[in-house]
Amino acid sequence: MALLAEAIVALKWEGRVVAELARAEDTGRSPQWRAQADAVTARSFGPPATVAECAAPLLRIDGVLVVSEPPEETDRWPADGLAPLGLVDEGSPVPGMRRLRQVSLCPETYPRRVGMPAKRPLF
Repeated sequence: MALLAEAIVALKWEGRVVAELARAEDTGRSPQWRAQADAVTARSFGPPATVAECAAPLLRIDGVLVVSEPPEETDRWPADGLAPLGLVDEGSPVPGMRRLRQVSLCPETYPRRVGMPAKRPLF
């Protein structure tokens, strides 16, 4: 966490970028953070269903989720799995990355309680 805080200061991103140390499921249910983010990034967070469920509640409409992704994988983000979360897969802008856009607000039922997105993935 200290490394992220130092990077934010070094890049002069204070006031524009926040590093939060908390469970993603708890953060996604917090009124302080819900539907507030222009962008959420994830690297080595978990499988696509877990990442999508934990990130979608944080994104405002038209916000983006940018995920580090194996370049050879193309079908890990099914449209029918993303739709209930309000997300649309925009593909890979560069090899090794995936971009998803929040097209409607994520329902209040997501994220589920701590641990459930990983234990029982939506897709």
